[in-house]
Amino acid sequence: MSVESLYPLWKLKTHQLIHTGERPFSCGDCGKSFTTSGSLKTHQLIHTGERPFSCGDCGKSFIHSGNLKTHQLIHTGERPFSCGDCGKCFTQSGSLKEHQLIHTGERPFSCGDCGKSFTQSGHLKTHQLIHSGERPFSCDKCGKSFTHISNLKSHQLIHSGVKAYTCDQCGRAFTHSNSLQSHLVTHSGIKAYSCDQCGKQFTTNTELRRHMFTHTEERPYKCDLCEKTFKSPSYLKAHQQIHTRKTLQVQLL
Repeated sequence: MSVESLYPLWKLKTHQLIHTGERPFSCGDCGKSFTTSGSLKTHQLIHTGERPFSCGDCGKSFIHSGNLKTHQLIHTGERPFSCGDCGKCFTQSGSLKEHQLIHTGERPFSCGDCGKSFTQSGHLKTHQLIHSGERPFSCDKCGKSFTHISNLKSHQLIHSGVKAYTCDQCGRAFTHSNSLQSHLVTHSGIKAYSCDQCGKQFTTNTELRRHMFTHTEERPYKCDLCEKTFKSPSYLKAHQQIHTRKTLQVQLL
């Protein structure tokens, strides 16, 4: 029995494009090319902004029907893909495969610049931005740019004023959870960070790093008005009040 009799001719021809490298269907907007007209049509939805597949539970829409099906598992709570090593479950087979690399220790995605390897291609791409210097995610409020969108979202909380993490000991609120965790140490009384020069102990690593400048001539905190430098941010803030007072005196004259 021939291959042609088992495989429709059009599917065979499409499959053969994999071997030839030919991509006859090209996007008129960005030039990206595809092996099938269906793949091109799906891609063009990116340019039109159309998302034809909508979730009946929350209204969120998607370009691909497959993405909608995966999303709907959030509402059902179903996680059909289970890890045989630890039992952790996932909504997608791809997520399970990535997770299983933790158990095998395999890191198949390696950086050509420094050799560092990763379990996910996305993590490698983010890492490579360190070498290129590219920061594609920019804040529309202040212009500060970041290598990863999650870092941008975290930064934007500063501008929103939202402080969702509150200390149950003193009521102080923080923008980020890690800031709250660092703060909680101050209530515990634990001073786990010790200066190897004088033995003085601190509750956070940040406090220790600031203290270390007292043993050196380094002054990393610079005033942007007069370029005077200081060993700690508190000294810099105290100094900047001089400029503030002078400005107010001039305004009152």
